[in-house]
Amino acid sequence: MGDGLLTIDGDCHRRSRMIMLPAFHREHIAASVEVIEAETTSALERMTPGATIDLYAWTRRLALRVAMRALFGLDPDGERARAIDAAALFERALAFYASEYILRVFRGRLSPWARMQAAARRLDELVYSEISDRRASGRRGQDILSLLLDAEDEDGNRLSDLQIRDEVMTLMFAGHDTTTSTISFMFYELARRPDIAARLQAEQDAQPHGGRPLASQLLSGELAELEMVLEETLRKYPPAWVGPRRAREAFEFAGHAVPARAFVNYSSWASHHLPDVFADPQEFRPERFAAAARAALPKGAYVPFGGGSRTCIGMRFGQLEVRTIASLLLARFTLTLPDDFQLSIRQMPTISPRDGLPMRIHARAAAPPAAVRAAA
Repeated sequence: MGDGLLTIDGDCHRRSRMIMLPAFHREHIAASVEVIEAETTSALERMTPGATIDLYAWTRRLALRVAMRALFGLDPDGERARAIDAAALFERALAFYASEYILRVFRGRLSPWARMQAAARRLDELVYSEISDRRASGRRGQDILSLLLDAEDEDGNRLSDLQIRDEVMTLMFAGHDTTTSTISFMFYELARRPDIAARLQAEQDAQPHGGRPLASQLLSGELAELEMVLEETLRKYPPAWVGPRRAREAFEFAGHAVPARAFVNYSSWASHHLPDVFADPQEFRPERFAAAARAALPKGAYVPFGGGSRTCIGMRFGQLEVRTIASLLLARFTLTLPDDFQLSIRQMPTISPRDGLPMRIHARAAAPPAAVRAAA
């Protein structure tokens, strides 16, 4: 990913974050609803009741198309994008982190490192060619790539192609990989708890617009059942499960002296499973995030998007995307797991189902009209 927002620090991180913040203001995020809905609807139309799909792979391709369109104004059906299977290339590159640790030190032609670099070079072709075209044509849009191309610091300096490439690659990764993980684990849990899935569908059916949540409700999180399920999914399966930091000053923690500038990792995976904070932490209980229970959580106990100055800049976009995909999927289908499926979790930069997520598609019975519900 290079030196993008995820991997840089200090003044460089603060400057880069300030440059990109306008692209994640509420009005820009709200404008993305139509793109997310259109891409999700198109993907759902290719689902066939009775078939079995890998929901993890399905969501990765969908989320990457959304990221390409909504975040960067790239046409995923354009000739350039169709020539490069970006979803498969990201999966191949990230597989480096799932390989045996000892194999990661090798740099030979067939090593995990070489495969990652080969995938990155192919992705670079897509990103650099788009940067070149935008610079030459002057074409701009309401996307981050356009913002980066025109961004200047206080001295009038602009970002180089390499700097833009690194930010684009970082946000393309973060903009689709965390959504893929969250949707996959959410529907894994819903398949195991059909009673919770039924509550979500009932909540949608109670809306006066044919069971499809309004954009305003998706943006504000007004669908209480869906919001609790989303937050419990992020508690149990935080995509960014570990975060590298550095101690600003010396301190003591649990009897251990930590010197200033020491590297320190925090793990939301660990803290989200502390039984003295979350009773029976392995259980999927959305009611943990009812308003009163949510307010009672200790500060820092729930950090799926990090905290402080490094809170995920795309947090609201990611939440909107998950809400939209989940709502549209629940409105059309019920998904079930094969009887013999056993979940195994892979810890790459984000966590994911190690062997994908096979799910069987079932058509959902149409909800009764609002007038009939009201009369009942």
